[in-house]
Amino acid sequence: MRDAPQATRELVARLLEAEDAGDGATDVEALSALIDGIAAAPERLGGHDGLALLPADDAAMSARLASLLRERAQRFEAIVEDPAASADRLARLRVELADRELDGFLVPLSDEYHGEWVPPGAMRLTWLTGFTGSAGLAIVHRDTAAIFVDGRYTLQVRQQVDAALFTPRHVSDEPPEAWIAETVQAGEVIGFDPWLHTESGLARIRAAIEKRGATLKATDGNPIDAVWTDRPPAPLSPARPLPLAYSGRESADKRTEVAGALDGADAVVLTLPDSIAWLLNIRGADVPHTPLPLSFAILHADATAELFIDPRKVDDELRRHCGNAVTISQPDRFGPALDALAGRKVRVDPASTGVWVLERLRRAGAQPVLADDPCQLPKACKNPTELDGARAAHRRDGIAVSRFLAWLAANGADGTIDEMSAQERLRAFRAEGELIRDLSFGTISGAGPNGAIVHYHATRASNRTLEPGSLYLVDSGGQYLDGTTDITRTVAIGTPSAEMKDRFTRVLKGHIALATARFPAGTTGSQLDALARQPLWQAGLDYDHGTGHGVGSYLGVHEGPQRISKIGNTVALRPGMIVSNEPGYYKTGAYGIRIENLVAVIECGVPEGGERPLLGFETLTLAPIDRNLVDTALLDDGERRWLDAYHARVRENAAPALSGEALAWLEAATAPLG
Repeated sequence: MRDAPQATRELVARLLEAEDAGDGATDVEALSALIDGIAAAPERLGGHDGLALLPADDAAMSARLASLLRERAQRFEAIVEDPAASADRLARLRVELADRELDGFLVPLSDEYHGEWVPPGAMRLTWLTGFTGSAGLAIVHRDTAAIFVDGRYTLQVRQQVDAALFTPRHVSDEPPEAWIAETVQAGEVIGFDPWLHTESGLARIRAAIEKRGATLKATDGNPIDAVWTDRPPAPLSPARPLPLAYSGRESADKRTEVAGALDGADAVVLTLPDSIAWLLNIRGADVPHTPLPLSFAILHADATAELFIDPRKVDDELRRHCGNAVTISQPDRFGPALDALAGRKVRVDPASTGVWVLERLRRAGAQPVLADDPCQLPKACKNPTELDGARAAHRRDGIAVSRFLAWLAANGADGTIDEMSAQERLRAFRAEGELIRDLSFGTISGAGPNGAIVHYHATRASNRTLEPGSLYLVDSGGQYLDGTTDITRTVAIGTPSAEMKDRFTRVLKGHIALATARFPAGTTGSQLDALARQPLWQAGLDYDHGTGHGVGSYLGVHEGPQRISKIGNTVALRPGMIVSNEPGYYKTGAYGIRIENLVAVIECGVPEGGERPLLGFETLTLAPIDRNLVDTALLDDGERRWLDAYHARVRENAAPALSGEALAWLEAATAPLG
């Protein structure tokens, strides 16, 4: 705990007394707001990190504060996720839009930082529609509205959103531009929050609106915020240094490298929290599952930097860690700092920086240079320390998952296990591991037909019991100080059908094809994507999501710029990159199948008789793949050898940590194919 002054200690005691008495004493309002900010940050495996910002003289006070934080966090969650309130909220928003003389408004799932995860107070799309997926956009018009999601959420959106209020549309097959062409009329004004949209993201929407003779207008303040009167505050958790033992490189080295790659620009504005965390070797806990302190930064060509962050998150240790070359200021100094760049060339990523930032620079007289975030590529190419950390994290994670699968094999078919109890058991196994800080995302625990929902989230209403003759899909991961993990396993509960085995084995064949691929430097993930799909294509099957995403080093479980996908990507795979290998198959209303391991790009040298050096993949994930779902007749000799060799590695890693029935299960689950 930080050494809080006596006055703050007394306020904490009075706050707890006021809570018990239902008294909102004004002299504790500031402290109550502090606790609300801490409660708006996610609770991790060890509790709320923000407790470190509060004094606690004894165990009883600590427990009382923890209980208070949990209660307020649950209240915030209930406020955000209340689909029954959508009709009233939509009606109030339309009144606000009319008062602002707007005919429509864009509602993305985004905040001003444009990272993957957003805090409760930025979940405006969820608050308005009830949709809880990780990506989406709603457009509200005077008399109609639509919500646009990708292929991961086509089933989920119809379950969560009232289609009478918001028409669900596939963002690729029925894009926003087409809806705009059908709906928006000449002379209308469609509003958008310039903090929440990037210039690249708005380009096609802007063009579609202007083609209709309408206007896209930046709003002063977000109209939703005007009607969301109980919106949770900005999250608050301490920012902490990441030791060199885990980062592998000093921040000064990274800043010098990135500053040297600015191509003549005088500075670069950084808004992506993962870029800032990587560059400065800091971590936090402001958003779910990713250890990020929300902040802005400006890196100058001389490798000095400015960090704009809530001062309550910063202590003397962090200031010493950042050193004299990094100036730490309050967030409200970010705008004036942009103004101070007048006359200079300033690099800005149009795909990850809010329009507000670009417009502020232009008004100040700066010269924006639109280019990629220069931190993303070096962050993606892990250094030797990070790669060793990833291997170690996956070894520990593999043991936790193996223990879970052994427990599931012993109990899964007796009718006592459901999706939520299974995911809690897996969470408990992970929580016993060393260096674990959090899960890397909310576990996808899908039984039977729920497994066909690609990014399914079990709730009390949807929770299903695992039943004999069904499939169970579990996609999960951990955030360890030395690495980030992500693994999906599909398990047969009882005896699987012949169709299930056929589909599973085709997914496995695609997984092996990608895992064993060898390719020259310059190859992109898009060029490899078909390898994973070919066995499914041969049967007229496919899956509607990417095959692989980048993974960070105690950072985001999804990161760029690399990916393996049908969607074109010009970023070549490079040594040190970590990506997922996760083909799948989903039968709506029946079951889902996905096999996911993480792999690192490695150098393989020049093959005998070859002329060019090749790259390949090192599989990092270590947990059994369900042999009961494998139709061995569909595997060739090379695929059999790969699976047997993989299971030998799994057995070697996990066996020393298991005993009794769990060890016996592991030996059977990793035995060579017959």
